[in-house]
Amino acid sequence: MTWSGIWPVAPTPFHADGTLDLDGMKRVLDCLIDQGADGVCVLANFSEQFLLSDAERETLTRLSLEHVAGRVPVIVTISHFATQIAVERARFAKSLGADIVMMMPPYHGALLKGTPDQTFEQFAAVGEVSIPIMVQDAPLSGVDLPVPLLVRMAREIEMVKLFKIECPQAANKLRALIAEGGAAIEAPFDGEEGITLLADLDAGATGSMTSGMIVDQIKPVIEKHHAGDIAGATEAYGRVAMAINHENRQCGWRSTKAAMVEGGVIGSEYCRHPIAPLHPAIRSRLIDLLRPLDPVVLNWGK
Repeated sequence: MTWSGIWPVAPTPFHADGTLDLDGMKRVLDCLIDQGADGVCVLANFSEQFLLSDAERETLTRLSLEHVAGRVPVIVTISHFATQIAVERARFAKSLGADIVMMMPPYHGALLKGTPDQTFEQFAAVGEVSIPIMVQDAPLSGVDLPVPLLVRMAREIEMVKLFKIECPQAANKLRALIAEGGAAIEAPFDGEEGITLLADLDAGATGSMTSGMIVDQIKPVIEKHHAGDIAGATEAYGRVAMAINHENRQCGWRSTKAAMVEGGVIGSEYCRHPIAPLHPAIRSRLIDLLRPLDPVVLNWGK
């Protein structure tokens, strides 16, 4: 399997009463695929995974894999502080046909963090499930994942093949990871909605895990860069940079839901408490930035 391109995170839609919108979830997945996603990720942080019950996670995993039905590869996020539960989640995802699992290092709150050895051991245990693993190096965990540790994981754990690097100065880390890991680093990706995409592509990123907001608008940046058209990639990125910046700095995952409501993909942009709705001015600015781009998301359900 070739791991490159744009692999957005699917948001989890809720009805206005806070219950899961399962029909909406199917529409979200269809919209992402129609935007040209090369793969999709479910149950990630931008899917509000920390606001879902275990039963809901199982429901969404099953629904997503059954509905996508092999149209594109699917990544299922399985992060948990307990290694046993991460392994169980990996087995469940694999049993339903997931292509990849993604996990952060073990952490719980600000003070419970896995040591480098414990992190290695957890990923090694999940590796025994025999499903490719994407390592998520995100500030949210508060766990430092130095390049030598990531390279060791890639070389000694067969299933550790993909890396989502979204720490500060991600390009420098991607460049060092690729240089030190060589062929063991099969799929270096970036994240954070593509806020550092150009620099990360320059550093050797093969793909990006963005939000699901404007997949069709970001994809040309990656395609042009991979084709060697750096000027074209730079121009394409400049076209979407303001919208990405507003999403990254002001909205977070709520941006995709707002855009999908505007475009008739889902009926509600509800986020479970204690997450507050977008301020009306912030939301209005987001839509104003998106309209000139004419993205698929604003027209998909109309």
